[in-house]
Amino acid sequence: MSTKYLFVTGGVCSSLGKGLASASIGLLLEKHNLKVSMLKIDPYLNVDPGTMNPFQHGEVYVTDDGAETDLDLGHYFRYTNSPLSRASNATSGQIYNAVISRERKGDYLGQTVQVIPHITDEIKRRILACAKQVEGTDIVLVEVGGTVGDIESLAILEAIRQFRQERPNACLNIHLTYIPLIRAAGEVKTKPTQHSVQGLRAIGIIPDIIICRCEQSLAQDLKDKISLFCSVPKNGVIEAVDVQQTIYELPLHFQAQGIDTLILEKLDLKPKQKTSLHEWETICKQIAQPKGTVTMGLIGKYVKHQDAYKSVIEAIHHGGIANGYKVEIRQFEADRLMEGGSIEENIQGCDGYLIPGGFGERGWMGKIAAAKYCRVNNIPYFGICLGMQALVTEYARNVASLPEANSTEVDPGTPDPVICLISEQEGIENLGGTMRLGAYPCRLTSGSKAAKIYDSEEISERHRHRYEFNNRYKAQLEEAGLLLSGICAERSLVEIAEVAGHPWMIGVQYHPEFQSKPTAPHPLFASFVKAMVEYQKK
Repeated sequence: MSTKYLFVTGGVCSSLGKGLASASIGLLLEKHNLKVSMLKIDPYLNVDPGTMNPFQHGEVYVTDDGAETDLDLGHYFRYTNSPLSRASNATSGQIYNAVISRERKGDYLGQTVQVIPHITDEIKRRILACAKQVEGTDIVLVEVGGTVGDIESLAILEAIRQFRQERPNACLNIHLTYIPLIRAAGEVKTKPTQHSVQGLRAIGIIPDIIICRCEQSLAQDLKDKISLFCSVPKNGVIEAVDVQQTIYELPLHFQAQGIDTLILEKLDLKPKQKTSLHEWETICKQIAQPKGTVTMGLIGKYVKHQDAYKSVIEAIHHGGIANGYKVEIRQFEADRLMEGGSIEENIQGCDGYLIPGGFGERGWMGKIAAAKYCRVNNIPYFGICLGMQALVTEYARNVASLPEANSTEVDPGTPDPVICLISEQEGIENLGGTMRLGAYPCRLTSGSKAAKIYDSEEISERHRHRYEFNNRYKAQLEEAGLLLSGICAERSLVEIAEVAGHPWMIGVQYHPEFQSKPTAPHPLFASFVKAMVEYQKK
């Protein structure tokens, strides 16, 4: 069977949930025993999101092969079994950079290099490359970032138009739009969707299916109107109503409307007679009917932007699913923890605390104070990346008799750099793509808490950082009771630190949140939530 291609575009406004919709569709197609590969094409000129402010872009999702990618790849991972690598995310910056590099080498033999055909050809090449990640890909699902009408995405949409013209029987277009509810008038309006589809048709792309993001279910006459004015069949108007409990309900809603069967029919593929989402139904039921609730404090720099810690938050909820508990998350700005009283007064009331990754000195002292608060009071603590470094620094200062211990990222002149820049990072000037990135193996100490949680002594986890534990202080900290229970053997780098005698105080240099699914919660997050449940009971 030749590979089929499914393109998802967005209209009216951004943040409609194209990534979640695409991931949900990918999941449904996999239930028909199809092998799906997913690609996100972003129209911005950054080469990747690695240097972008989390307040603007949200988190950076890292793949095994070390690509810094869009956060939507996290959705793809959580919902599907799609292979994820550098070939799964393309940006206009990458595309233009590749074309200009070829022009500088003379590869175009003196031609005038233009958007059409050179840029559009490179976009099409990226789509085909995504299909080649694994052998036997049945469907490539391509999500286009941005909104129809943006100047930035015109070249991408033109490439898709050409791609479909070259493969008329192998392509399908889904357009996700917004159906606003004008509350003052009490009316739902379809006009923005009509205009969005007109813009898409003007480019030469005619949608086959329209997904309508809306606050409440649409009356049949409104669906019929959208069908008529936008030239899609009536069963091709699909609702994406705001979910009640969890985003993991979305595949169930889509399946109930038959979007998977419709897609396969239009692509001339035979759907299975019956597919099951029993696992997802069970998850949604667990979320709706938890055994209880625990409260976790998330201490970070970017808590005002809900997508900055997207994978961490989802992984925490996965840990809740594993234990049958709901996890309520209270967010604290690290740089304000010391204001207006003691840290105990400012953050008390949680059953556990998590400090995620980050960069720079803002909020550093607050994170160290939070680590001390958890250590002294035997409260579950989970430190990820910078959170692990805060754990180590606090322990060095207050237990290992190194009162001036610090990270050289915060204080380059510290006399005791327990966290420092690794040698391979010295002298690097470019910020983008130069950190320790991607999956590395880690050996766990037999009998350690980490080894028991993983039920293994050999693991592989993904990284994104520049600063590491300084091995000069390994013996001194271990003598003081800090168990360094995970080592990257090939580089002798410390990956995991545990506080001996504490019920649950673990820091990891890597990012375990990138490998957690609702159907397969990461063991560290499951264990952390279990520790919070036990703390609450005590």
